[in-house]
Amino acid sequence: MLELTHPPASHVVAMKASGTITANELQKAIDAIEAHKNKHPRINMVAELDDLRWMTFTALLRDIGYGLTQIGDIKRYHRAAVITDKEWIKHIAHLEDRLFKALEIRTFASKERAAAMAWVAEVPPGSEDGEPEQDGYHGA
Repeated sequence: MLELTHPPASHVVAMKASGTITANELQKAIDAIEAHKNKHPRINMVAELDDLRWMTFTALLRDIGYGLTQIGDIKRYHRAAVITDKEWIKHIAHLEDRLFKALEIRTFASKERAAAMAWVAEVPPGSEDGEPEQDGYHGA
């Protein structure tokens, strides 16, 4: 099961996964991410994954497909916090942090949940005024 949870700030998508994730549940998370990207120039994400077992095959394909579409849009993401005590999830998060340099990914133990929420609540650079930064002349 994948459910959206209360985010610590308006530019954050927060979710919690447990058991097996279905394609429909994943689509709701994707829709939330896209809605946040429509409202904010850069977003952060937090995922609590301690009870996660896996995802259905259809969900896995949708996850991979959506992930591939986001490669060209990676600069819209600032931070992702992964809250887990499972070592295999930590290893995957660390690998993704190395692969996607534009996105800062950190893992937090379950007991560090408050620190994870504070970390993703920080406003991404270029988002202070709620407008994306524009290239070009900005003088008077």
